[in-house]
Amino acid sequence: MLRIILFLVVIAVAAAGAGWLAEQPGNVVLSWRGWQAEMTLAVFALALLSTIVAVGLGWAIVASLWRSPARLRRGRRARREARARHAITQGLLAVGHGDAAIARAHAHAAKRHSPQDPLALLLQAQSAQLDGDRDGAKRAFLAMAGRDDTKSLGMRGLFIEAQRAEDPYAALTIAEEALRLSPASSWASHAVLGFRCARGDWSGALEILENNLSSGLIDKKAYRRLRGVLLTARAIECEESDVSLSRDSALEAVKLAPTLVPAAVLASKYLSEAHQIRRAMKTLETAWLSHPHPDLAEAYAHIKPGDTAQARLQRVEALAAKASGHIEGALAVARAAIDAGDFNRARGVLTPFVDAPTQRVAMLMAEIEHTERKDSRSARAWTLRAVRALRDPVWTADGCVSDRWRPVSPVTGRLDAFQWTTPLAELPTNKAVVLESDVFDETLIESLAEEVTEGVTSELDRSEATTAASKPAEPVEVVMEGKAAAEAPVVGPTDTSTPLFHRPQRGAAPVIPIVRAPDDPGIDDDEAANNDFDDKPNPAASQGGNWRGYRPRRDN
Repeated sequence: MLRIILFLVVIAVAAAGAGWLAEQPGNVVLSWRGWQAEMTLAVFALALLSTIVAVGLGWAIVASLWRSPARLRRGRRARREARARHAITQGLLAVGHGDAAIARAHAHAAKRHSPQDPLALLLQAQSAQLDGDRDGAKRAFLAMAGRDDTKSLGMRGLFIEAQRAEDPYAALTIAEEALRLSPASSWASHAVLGFRCARGDWSGALEILENNLSSGLIDKKAYRRLRGVLLTARAIECEESDVSLSRDSALEAVKLAPTLVPAAVLASKYLSEAHQIRRAMKTLETAWLSHPHPDLAEAYAHIKPGDTAQARLQRVEALAAKASGHIEGALAVARAAIDAGDFNRARGVLTPFVDAPTQRVAMLMAEIEHTERKDSRSARAWTLRAVRALRDPVWTADGCVSDRWRPVSPVTGRLDAFQWTTPLAELPTNKAVVLESDVFDETLIESLAEEVTEGVTSELDRSEATTAASKPAEPVEVVMEGKAAAEAPVVGPTDTSTPLFHRPQRGAAPVIPIVRAPDDPGIDDDEAANNDFDDKPNPAASQGGNWRGYRPRRDN
């Protein structure tokens, strides 16, 4: 609307000016070397305006012709850049969905149209990586590393290629150079930190950690934790070679990370040696309240050298009371009670966990049965139960299980990766394991030697046994499910021998379902009513006889 009003105003002004000129009297006379021209004022103004327009139009035509080569070059360059951008876009999309052939074709097109474009170099490198061309990817990353705007990207690509080529020295050199050029580079600092931790250069790793803090890559809380981990690793490594450095590192580590178990254990050891018993106990108690751990309980029990077993038991009971109900407290008390000979106390603290025991609970119960009652059968039963029991927490990092704490994950190189947790359990199998009858009998004979000795008389009918052994044995399919199938020993065919158990009678069920391994020794008959190992749902429907329906042969 504003433009329309402005246009009308211009038209009105022009018309008014033209009317004013037409009303003006007089003529304009031009005289030059005898040539004379006379015209009115309005005609002169029109001629002057026409001349100005003609001169401007001519100048525009001349300037356009003069600038046309440059304009053509710019247009050609713009079209090439547009084709390059299109090729780069389509190539990166092809890389994204894994089409190596299309990515390679678009990379060649981008290189032809715009060889110096940073994105074209990136597409060349990524298409070469997708196509498995390591040399091509390395050339592209070298070209990027030679430019100021893509130096960091090129060096990271070279670092990745060095890792894929399993060349740690080249990877470390590239990462250190990238960190020198850009101290705030997170990937370079992480890589150099991982390399220094992998080769045990804890002092160098601490320097990188300080650089990360000053560059703002990590916050203060993470810095304190990671510094405590590195100091603990150095203290453990120098425990025998440099006791002074180990002690100083451990004490600083426990200040920075008071809940770190190995730091608390090592610091309490040095404090105990310095006769600072109360401070050592306080250190262990702080870590225990956060994460109850058997190493903490062990260190707490022996915090005072020379104490009696009963004194250690009382101390461990006081520690366990600080985390009441935790299984680690019960296990620590049971261990101390066994050492002190108080088996009733040990059995009492383990009672809440025997219904669903872990492996350590089952092994402690086996030790109690063997040490207190000399009951080897019950001890063996608990030992076998430990094989199928729940896993106890262990030091775990990225799927790897370690028998001790480590500062770095062996899989990813991540610092402070190991956590005290229960490892992943195996999934139960639904495949049946079929054993021939001879193999199954021999497995039972081996595991039930004591029971067979008591049930078999000294006068066996050799002729009848030999006849039975010469007959071909009918296969008996034994289905074992869950952990029992996984833990059952692999038994192969053996030579025929004198059988000590009856063959299954005709008409008996061809499949005998059991839920434990054939080498399970079982328990006494008088304990069958409350036997934890007896998983048969309906005893009345089972075969006759003593253990699983098998009866030893006797003389008639």
